Amino acid sequence: MTTILVVDDEPGVRDMLQDALGNAGYVVHCATNGADGLDQLRRGSADLCIVDINMPTMNGFEFLEKLRAHDTKTPVLMLTARDSDDDVERGLRFGADDYVRKPFGLEELLLRVAAILRRTGIDVNDDHVLICGPLVMNIDRHVVTIDTELIDLSATEFRLLEVLLDRQDRVVTREQLLREVWNIDFDSETSVLDTYISYVRRKIHRDDFAPITTIRGVGFKLVDQAAIQ
Repeated sequence: MTTILVVDDEPGVRDMLQDALGNAGYVVHCATNGADGLDQLRRGSADLCIVDINMPTMNGFEFLEKLRAHDTKTPVLMLTARDSDDDVERGLRFGADDYVRKPFGLEELLLRVAAILRRTGIDVNDDHVLICGPLVMNIDRHVVTIDTELIDLSATEFRLLEVLLDRQDRVVTREQLLREVWNIDFDSETSVLDTYISYVRRKIHRDDFAPITTIRGVGFKLVDQAAIQ
């Protein structure tokens, strides 16, 4: 299993990253500052470190500088709330592999984590994961989260959402959905599709995130940040 060390002094950020990365199939360890992070690395290894810049005791730059003094291989993703390009350049100069500015979207962070691990030749988790904005579906683990909140879906709701996510940004006709979710491959006046679409919307739609749109007379489409229907 791929192991990630999160080094951040904010409990909320640590908990959020631990949940999101854990749901994505990674083993996650946490440290509250740079010194604690280095101590954990001395006692064990990590395949990737996610490190905040602004921390007490030892900040992210100091952590990175001390780490690179004896370890030039472990990849490091920096988290920064700073807008200064100088901070980004400093981190990269010290040996960071990438950076993400706070506040960040979990989708962006997960994609950057996977990209770094691929670049460094580390075997990443093979779970089949579908992502749309804050919505993450791990098909192999049968888990759906929105901003790390676990969403409870029935087997039929899960399958319906999976089909829509798998064809993200494309129209999926009513006939396709009835065939792939309910094995109905003939003309039918059933209202089961509309009923389950309403169930899934109720569970995953938020004030600022309503991805399932109705294409009248055709079917449905799942898009990031769609207007509430």
